[in-house]
Amino acid sequence: MKNSKLQLMLAGLFLCAAAIPAFAQEKSREDKKLEASAAELDKSAAKPEGQQRVIARIKTEFGVDDARVQSLRDKNMGYGEISIALGLAQGLPGGITDANVQKVMELRQGPPVMGWGKIARDLGLKLGPVASKVHKMSAEVRKQEKGEKANKYKKESGERMGKPEKHERHEKMERPEKPEKGGKH
Repeated sequence: MKNSKLQLMLAGLFLCAAAIPAFAQEKSREDKKLEASAAELDKSAAKPEGQQRVIARIKTEFGVDDARVQSLRDKNMGYGEISIALGLAQGLPGGITDANVQKVMELRQGPPVMGWGKIARDLGLKLGPVASKVHKMSAEVRKQEKGEKANKYKKESGERMGKPEKHERHEKMERPEKPEKGGKH
């Protein structure tokens, strides 16, 4: 009897121990939103002329140069991941420096490989502001794409059809006066 209770308790403990890593791997809503915005930036960069738009946005948002963006690209990072890494480094004391970017990259690449939320917690930062910034960047790039697409369409449609010439307006003909009705005088 005691033996079976002990076995049952041990089995329960093993089940709980096995379930803990499964819950730890669950991504937060913030992580999912952040990764979706990062994927959208990568998708925009894959379009023609999109890469220049995304790089320009990263440079203006974080105040970095082409060399820093390219060095992170050389580490097989997407533009979304670059934005997240720079956003986290920006929150550290000293801002975006080689040491801060390296610290973020070491945590991301592991071992063990960490998610962005865990990295932010380990660095004493909140992921929310970074997620908002990346989402804002993604929306601005998308808005810029739409604007350029609309301008291109207007330009092409104007060239194809040409502007129609305005026709001259003819003067209105004067109405003949109505004859007076004959009535009682």
